[in-house]
Amino acid sequence: MLYAIISQDVPNSLSLRKPARTAHIERLNILRDAGRLVLAGPHPAIDSDDPSSAGFSGSLVVAEFDSLAAAQTWANSDPYVDAGVYQSVTVKPFKKVLP
Repeated sequence: MLYAIISQDVPNSLSLRKPARTAHIERLNILRDAGRLVLAGPHPAIDSDDPSSAGFSGSLVVAEFDSLAAAQTWANSDPYVDAGVYQSVTVKPFKKVLP
């Protein structure tokens, strides 16, 4: 089943994101290579494709996991969690309708 992992950053998270980004992306690439990743990306803190120093306000990952518990475990192990980037992470079932 698909699950949405919706993360909210702490204020001014950009300096925390940068050192953990490579490890964060590596985990996403593993999901992608296994054919389990639907989409992933950050929410810019401002209305711009390149928020520059404004940084990001959170992230969204939609991916396939065996269960809600497995998705939660995966989300809890994110390098951004360990780095203190996220102030909250919500994991919930997701039903893709379109496209």
